[in-house]
Amino acid sequence: MLSFLTTDRTPHPGNIHISSLPPSIPTDQEPTHGEEDMAQGKGVETTQTQRGAPSVFPEGQNGGTDLSSTYFHHKVPIPDDDSQMWFSFRKLWAFTGPGFLMSIAYLDPGNIESDLQSGAKAGFKLLWVLLGATIIGLLLQRLAARLGVVTGMHLAEVCNRQYPTVPRIVLWLMVELAIIGSDMQEVIGCAIAFNLLSSGRIPLWGGVLITIIDTFVFLFLDKYGIGIVDVPCTCRLGQAFSLSGMFMPYWAVIMPHNIYLHSALVKSRQIDRSSKKELKEANKYFFIESTIALFLSFLINVFVVAVFAEAVYGRTNIEVHDICNATGILHLDLFPLNNETLQVDIYKGGVVLGCIFGPAALYIWAVGILAAGQSSTMTGTYSGQFVMEGFLNLRWSRFSRVLLTRSIAITPTLLVAIFQDVTHLTGMNDFLNVLQSMQLPFALIPILTFTSLSSLMSEFANGLFWKIGGGVVILLVCCINMYFVVIYVTSLNSVWLYVLAAFLCIAYLGFVGYLTWLCLIALGVSCLDVTCRARDDTTVLIEQQPEFDS
Repeated sequence: MLSFLTTDRTPHPGNIHISSLPPSIPTDQEPTHGEEDMAQGKGVETTQTQRGAPSVFPEGQNGGTDLSSTYFHHKVPIPDDDSQMWFSFRKLWAFTGPGFLMSIAYLDPGNIESDLQSGAKAGFKLLWVLLGATIIGLLLQRLAARLGVVTGMHLAEVCNRQYPTVPRIVLWLMVELAIIGSDMQEVIGCAIAFNLLSSGRIPLWGGVLITIIDTFVFLFLDKYGIGIVDVPCTCRLGQAFSLSGMFMPYWAVIMPHNIYLHSALVKSRQIDRSSKKELKEANKYFFIESTIALFLSFLINVFVVAVFAEAVYGRTNIEVHDICNATGILHLDLFPLNNETLQVDIYKGGVVLGCIFGPAALYIWAVGILAAGQSSTMTGTYSGQFVMEGFLNLRWSRFSRVLLTRSIAITPTLLVAIFQDVTHLTGMNDFLNVLQSMQLPFALIPILTFTSLSSLMSEFANGLFWKIGGGVVILLVCCINMYFVVIYVTSLNSVWLYVLAAFLCIAYLGFVGYLTWLCLIALGVSCLDVTCRARDDTTVLIEQQPEFDS
């Protein structure tokens, strides 16, 4: 009898029984890459099944190859530490990397614009919002890292094995939509940066086209280990320390595909998943690293908001117009001659900084936006690879993946840049933030569902505190974001758009409700599992497969 969540998609002989151990936790020590190579050289198969450990891939699926080898050919070894100390800097350094790459998504152009608008409109009053959003993000990233560490599979792979076909495909499409929306924000940010750096000589549509080329340049640099992850941080820190004061925050957008990314990046470390000690140690150090990374991103966001709270908050259009006119900065047409409160966006914000703090501030801002967009493109590319690999078992190169995503993202952005002005282009960020908000449940609900399954996570499954706390946090995040979605839709003032939104809302809420139903069953509300009552079985949400999966 089939249950709602399944364990794999490929027909294979034999019934599968899910024991108390996760399917990816072997009972023996996994061989190193060198041992596997030696075995292959001798013509000996070294699959987990033959070593006496249950394999995450049933016989015949993916050729018996671990999908992690697709992108992690050489896993980072963890140094042995004979000391009995609770903490080791050597081990922390070995685990450092996934959290910092993940934290880039909190500094993408969309979030940066939210920063500046927060400072410009509310000054320093919203610091608690930024702090709370960062803490919530850390808790969610902790769940993602634990899933990858304990199961040896990232979130997309687990969804592929646990959800039925139709929900799985819909989930994949929603995550891809989030990745494309994020990439559009990066295209907008880079186009605006090129326009600012060239003093308007490069039109916005030209900047959009340049993003096609520069993305592949950075892919080339990334191939040879030349990263730009630290450039946004350097630009933001330099700008903030040189320009302004201190504390404030904003409404943060948690990127849904970032949850999928982090659960995959932790697979890059060489961990013996048969050892509970190593699993606990990995979870500990990944959590510490993520805390440090998100704390730094919090500080950078704080600095950005502080700059605009100090420079823009309470100023009027005519006041800023006079300042820009006195300093000889171009773009005076951006500031009408009236006493209305100044409204800023990612483009106008750079101009205002140039007027108040000098041209150097404008160029620092533009370089920071450009680097933020490029760095976020890298995380989006990795996320797209892992999502496509996990949901569809498709393995594309980074070049192919970014070509597909960037091609889709550039088309509408280029049309707006050609036929509209910068106001409409930057206004797209509001729509894209709404789009990201709508995709949040498709990452948050699955991660809470699967980290709460003891049949998948064994003793590392969420306890009562994390189940209740995680459920409340996810409900709070989704409700807040849906509130902003409603505000945005009601501001459109179009009956046809209202009707279209109503139909989409019914389908959207129906699918979210389905995922929530499965999540509640995983959290222990077994009375919702009708099949469990029918067969009087305590194995909730796990399929006991027949000989051939239908």
